[in-house]
Amino acid sequence: MDTRTDTATPLTLRWEGLASPSLEHLHVQTLAGGTIFDAVVVMQADSGQRGALRYRLHVDAAWRTRRLFIQEVGSACSIQLQSDGHGRWTAEGGAPLPELAGAIDVDLSVSPATNTLPIRRLDLAEGASAEIHVVHVGWPGLALSKAPQRYTRLAGGRHRFESLDADFRRDISVDADGFVLDYPDLFRRA
Repeated sequence: MDTRTDTATPLTLRWEGLASPSLEHLHVQTLAGGTIFDAVVVMQADSGQRGALRYRLHVDAAWRTRRLFIQEVGSACSIQLQSDGHGRWTAEGGAPLPELAGAIDVDLSVSPATNTLPIRRLDLAEGASAEIHVVHVGWPGLALSKAPQRYTRLAGGRHRFESLDADFRRDISVDADGFVLDYPDLFRRA
């Protein structure tokens, strides 16, 4: 039985950063054919640099990322990407981005909301795992890279996240809709 809420009703979610001060305010709206994430993240880097990002992310009905717009608030620094949903990415204006080939999801380093994308798309059975590639967007600077990751569905509404190119692993708790409740040492739902 699917216990997810009716996402046709807009959701508003917030997370606070635990390792570095941050606050994310996310509005989620499901429309015909997909879901839109519209968010603002206010944060401070380990270096002390402060900033804010605004992002808008579109996924199709299968939870494949199709469009991402992200901008550093108060700056001209922004990125606009499009995907065919099968791992082929283009920049604003249609320029191909072959270095991102094969990535289906995006992972914004400052946002636990983007963990929802592979969790929903993969829809893993308990005990199952999958290795994926994501378009990783770092901050500060909005640097793009393709990153290998693994998700494993655990019991009790938890998923294990592993970065396969770094020594990093966390068991994250999610709600019935796949949105992060607790990401140990990094984020907590406010």
